[in-house]
Amino acid sequence: MIPRCSSSGGSGSGFVGERALLGVVHVANIHKPNNVSYLYNNLLISPREKESHLYNRLPVLRAERGLSRQDLTTAVEVNSQTIGYLERGDDKPSLELAFRLSEYFGLPIEAIFSRAPFKPLSEEKYPQD
Repeated sequence: MIPRCSSSGGSGSGFVGERALLGVVHVANIHKPNNVSYLYNNLLISPREKESHLYNRLPVLRAERGLSRQDLTTAVEVNSQTIGYLERGDDKPSLELAFRLSEYFGLPIEAIFSRAPFKPLSEEKYPQD
């Protein structure tokens, strides 16, 4: 049986967890049950920290084409806040949306999104030797 553990922070925000094998503790915030984190070797790892960041060139592509966020929102048929979330890195596109953006800009998906930061376009076109 996995022993349960719980603690409450000074602000009254409670966490409930289950001590698991290999020293991993499953921690759930009781106020936000879907926000689950893991405690491993005294390091709290939340799902956001485990996910890799996805970089994008949406602001550059919009600027090159003189598009507002609203213009792009209308063109790819998404909620008006979605483009802002994507540009700030607060959200990742669905595969469907990534394809729509790719088709709209006439670029491959990997030219718009990347797991590694993009180099400035000036360095890509005119490398500094």
